[in-house]
Amino acid sequence: MQEMAGWPAYWRELPPMHYATHAVAPLLALAGAEAESVTCVGSGSVRRDDGSGGPSFAVQSALFKLRESDLAMEVTRSLYDVAREYVESFDVYGSKMTFEWQQLEREDPVVFTGEQGNRVRVPDFAHLLPEQIRQYTIRGVYDEAENHHFSFTQGSGHGGSHPHLAHEFVSAIIEGRKPLPDVFTSANWTAAGIAAHESSMTGKPALIPSFQEGRRG
Repeated sequence: MQEMAGWPAYWRELPPMHYATHAVAPLLALAGAEAESVTCVGSGSVRRDDGSGGPSFAVQSALFKLRESDLAMEVTRSLYDVAREYVESFDVYGSKMTFEWQQLEREDPVVFTGEQGNRVRVPDFAHLLPEQIRQYTIRGVYDEAENHHFSFTQGSGHGGSHPHLAHEFVSAIIEGRKPLPDVFTSANWTAAGIAAHESSMTGKPALIPSFQEGRRG
């Protein structure tokens, strides 16, 4: 059974789609839309060394319809019992350009212009942050002796995004505005994975609620 070192024991029981926000959120944020419905299928099973079972599926693959949009998105999640490097990634396909995440973290992603593809180095956007926290997009706060995964060694986890998320949250409070994501958007992003797991268990499409009514509350 493939397990991530240091993960809490209860995570070992999570269906892959119950921890899908890292894959769902970037796509919905780029689309500027909410997830409306999902059809998901599960594949394989998780086997422990002692013979006991784990989550319902080793892999879950979901197709999402977006609300008030002509876009759709596909998310595949695996956590355990899958021979693959641990990578959280996304691809975006457009009419003029396409972005595809690298399969190996030590490589660079590919940008296609038409049919011509080139590997590109993703720039560091630390200059958009206050000077006091810019360093944390490239320098981690974890024990690098124990956390060698690229998302940690690059800085502050998840590709150096944590300082940007913290800055957006604090700035929204100071400026008296809603952050991105706000609580209603975050609820939809989280519900998307939960609904996907429900679909994989029932074999039927699942609707994903909109929480926007709360804005008028």
